This record gives sequence, structure tokens and C-alpha cells, in this order.
Amino acid sequence: MAIPVVDPARYDQQLEAKRERIIRDFARFSPPPLEFTPSPPSHYRQRCEFRLWHEGDDLFYAMFEVDPEDPGKKTVVRLDDYPVASRRINSLMPALLDAIRDVPLLRRKLFQVEFLTTLSGEALVTLVYHRKLDEQWEVEARRLQETLGVMIIGRARKQRLVLECDHVWERLEIEGREFIYQQVENSFTQPNAEICRAMLAWARDVTRGSQAGDLVELYCGNGNFTVALAENFRRVLATEISRTSVASARENLVANGIDNVTVGRMSAEEFAAALKGEKSGRRVAEWALDEYDFSTVLVDPPRAGLDEASCRQLGDYSRIVYISCNPESLADNLEILNETHMITRFALFDQFPWTPHCECGVLLERRD
Repeated sequence: MAIPVVDPARYDQQLEAKRERIIRDFARFSPPPLEFTPSPPSHYRQRCEFRLWHEGDDLFYAMFEVDPEDPGKKTVVRLDDYPVASRRINSLMPALLDAIRDVPLLRRKLFQVEFLTTLSGEALVTLVYHRKLDEQWEVEARRLQETLGVMIIGRARKQRLVLECDHVWERLEIEGREFIYQQVENSFTQPNAEICRAMLAWARDVTRGSQAGDLVELYCGNGNFTVALAENFRRVLATEISRTSVASARENLVANGIDNVTVGRMSAEEFAAALKGEKSGRRVAEWALDEYDFSTVLVDPPRAGLDEASCRQLGDYSRIVYISCNPESLADNLEILNETHMITRFALFDQFPWTPHCECGVLLERRD
């Protein structure tokens, strides 16, 4: 992994290079003009994790730079600040080190620090140790929590000590409305909150006018898109395999006063089988699939994208909203989806500035 080098003066140049690459790589699908959303050029990541490096009395954050000529060779890079991370994280980085440097109970065998923050400044800090944590550690950690004005979790092998709370609440204003999201420690959340807002606004726009139909969402995570899109549909059925994410999605629906969504714990492959009548059981029966009229499907798959069978299954829907964190796997999937659907909206979201990575949004509508 290359550690991003932040240079705001060059931001437009790096974004333009990404835009040109996406236009070139997807030209064979004859998409409409590419919409694109820039990121803040710095301080855009709301969550980060660092190794904590001990050298005598010195203590500093570290990441590893991989040698491209020898992937097995890594160089330790000292980080006194991290312009990629939110301003809240950057203010906490030195404050945390100053607070624990001379406190053996907090410092000893501490090897990793994880920060989770929000746009409003709420912060959760996880301290990860190579030793068992005891009551004396907890006493000192509570003092640290009060000193820094954060919530703290301690982790060690087979231990997870939550001192106050295991999540933060992110608040995103989209189209004049505030959406609230519980984001749980050690589970996936969108790292770039400003780009997340843009993605949700785009998804709301491309699905507007769908109230007569129902939405099925695969890989719904903590309900990031589910919450924002629910009012655009009569009913929503969202599925996710992670137990933690399912619980968080349900919390987010309640927090936002949404009552037309059902979240089920099931893999995308199992759900596809249930839709075809090849999988039954109590959970499937409770969903009453026959009562839905799925006009739209939303998928936000892992970097590997969808397998061929899953792509073929999407062909059954009139509209497909595909959110992708990997343009390469998206292009592979579009080779199949393009047989039955055409791209009518296409967007680039610069989720990860200063890296080659891109986030894309595609709306596909069934060909006549």
C-alpha cells in the first residue's frame, strides 16, 4: 500500500485523470455523460487506524509503505499527523500520545489505535493491546476518556471492553433533510462522509418517482442507502449477511422514523434462491415475497463485484442501481448486464483522493 501524499494544489489534476480513465474504460458501454463529484482534497476520512510504534521512550503512529519491487518488504513510516484523516482525528492524534506516554497502564503493549469520528466531531477511540486488560487499566482509560472528550473501547485477545458506547451517530444533511446513522466500531461504514452525502443524493435523484414500486437492496450494510431511499418507494426489502450491520440498519430505521422497510439477514445468493422459490423457511415466509412488486434493485457489492449468476438474476428487474467501489469488477459485471439493460445515468465519486481507487454509481434500465 502506498501512503497517500496530499497536495491540495494538485487535486483538480488528479480528479481529471480519474475522470478521463473512467470515461475511457467504460466507453464501450455507450454511457451518458459522466457525472462526477469531487471530494474535499484533505481531511476527508472519518475513520482511520494506525500501528503504534515504540522506540525507547518515544511513541509514534506508523503505517507501512510496501516496496513495489518486493511486496514482502515493508518500510515503517512515522506519522505525526495525517492530512487524509478528519480534523478531529488530527487533533486527537498528538493529544492521545501526550496523555498516555507516561502512563504505563495505558501504554504497555498498546500496538494499534483506531479512530472513528463524525462531521459533528463525535469520536470513538479503540485501543488494541497485546496483553489482557484489567480493572486498573479501565480506571486509567476512563480518566483518558474524560481528558480527551471521547468514548474509548479497549481490545485484546478475546476481550472487548466498552467503557461507554460502541458507536457514534453520524448526521448527514441531504436535500434539506437530516438523516441519522449509527456507526458501530469495527464494522464497515463509508469513510468519506462528504462523498457519502453526494452518493446518497445521487441515488435519491435517480430513483425518484418510484413510489408505485418496491425496492430490493442487496448488501445493505448498516442501511446507508436504505434509510435515504425508503421514501422513494412503496416498500423496501433489504438484505445483509453481517449480523452487526443488520442490527445497526434496524436501529437506523427506527432513528429516522422509517416504517416501510424490512431488513433481513441473508446472503445475496440465498436471497436470489428465495426469490426463485428455491429456498424456504420461517424467515422467507415472514417476508411474504409475493406481496412485493420489485421494480428496482440496488446492489453495493464488495470489491470483487457480483458473480455471473447474480448478474443474470439482476436482469429480472426493470431498473438496477449499482454502486461500485471497484471500476474493474463493475466493468466485468456490465458485460453481462448490458445484454438486458442500458446505462442511463453514470457517476464518479472521488471517495479516496490521492489513490487510484474510484467509487461509481450506475443506473441501468431495461432495454425495450
